[in-house]
Amino acid sequence: MKQKRQTGAGGMVQASNVSSAGLTGRTAWQNDSHGNPDTSTLPGNRTMETDGTTDVSSEGVFYDGADEESSPVELLSPTETLACASPLRVAPSDGPMTVYNRDNHSSSPELEGNVEGNIEQFVLQPANKKMHYKCRITRDRKGMDRGFYPTYFLHLERDYGKKVFLLAGRKRKRSKTSNYLISTDPTDLSRGGEAFVGKLRSNLLGTQFTIYDNGYSQLKDDKREERRSHPRQELAAVIYDTNVLGFKGPRKMTVIIPGMTPDQKRVEICPRDESETLLECYKSKNMDNLIELHNKTPVWNDDTQSYVLNFHGRVTQASVKNFQVVHDTDVDYVVMQFGRVAEDVFTMDYRFPLCALQAFAIALSSFDSKLACE
Repeated sequence: MKQKRQTGAGGMVQASNVSSAGLTGRTAWQNDSHGNPDTSTLPGNRTMETDGTTDVSSEGVFYDGADEESSPVELLSPTETLACASPLRVAPSDGPMTVYNRDNHSSSPELEGNVEGNIEQFVLQPANKKMHYKCRITRDRKGMDRGFYPTYFLHLERDYGKKVFLLAGRKRKRSKTSNYLISTDPTDLSRGGEAFVGKLRSNLLGTQFTIYDNGYSQLKDDKREERRSHPRQELAAVIYDTNVLGFKGPRKMTVIIPGMTPDQKRVEICPRDESETLLECYKSKNMDNLIELHNKTPVWNDDTQSYVLNFHGRVTQASVKNFQVVHDTDVDYVVMQFGRVAEDVFTMDYRFPLCALQAFAIALSSFDSKLACE
């Protein structure tokens, strides 16, 4: 059954349509148990969107059958700016204590990122600390089987409506678990294609995901992967909290990514044993060289009787798929945000320390069905 979706006139978007009784509590974060890794103070200007206004009538109504859990949108002023300074665990815990002090740049506006170098290299490079990257994801559900296996296209937004294609992703057929192949060629989404850059794989319930590059696995003997030139890296893991009691409410997610070295390179995580994978390290609380992020907890709004988040004009429609990813030490520094603007169109913005491939795959995990989370 289709549900009405309304918009207001600002930047605060409703995240769920349940009462406050449905929120079972904030996810327990475990950053304090990670030792004393190095820290990085991140860029000064904290707004994902410099011009967050959205020209939408307060009486506008949207109809969307894709998200039956969606609900009306309440928007507040988009002129708010985010706070400064965000220390992240970015270097090996046994490395030298290194602090990147960005206070000198706090008065400088954050620049919009552009593609640097070739696409294959760019999508794997951590974001420039002085920039944020505004992207758009479109979902193509046309064709015989694309209702079940849609293709997703990621473009970097540029001035005057221009955009640059970055990545495409599609779920593989006849796979025991959800398995998305990601390519820099929108016409070739095959595992053996030259443009194959990574994949996203879930567990059976669709509550845990791992993001890989295109290397060969050291965990199994697979003749098909011998031609790949380097061991496979794990780029991120995404964990969605299971909703055991069946309450409807905002999703809770944890994102684990490799840490950063003092020269801003990503720590390589190439597991040789199952215990070395990102998911197992998280479960065993072995977080050396890793960064733990969480989705920002929505705020309850008494006026709308709903949970809301401020997307600063970048998201205009309510959905449980909408989220912002932050670090526990500074919840005002939005590392990534994702949300709906039309039935098959979504915005995706990201910053350091994420790369485009990590952010895109995290967004793809939000599309996937989660049997234990609904």
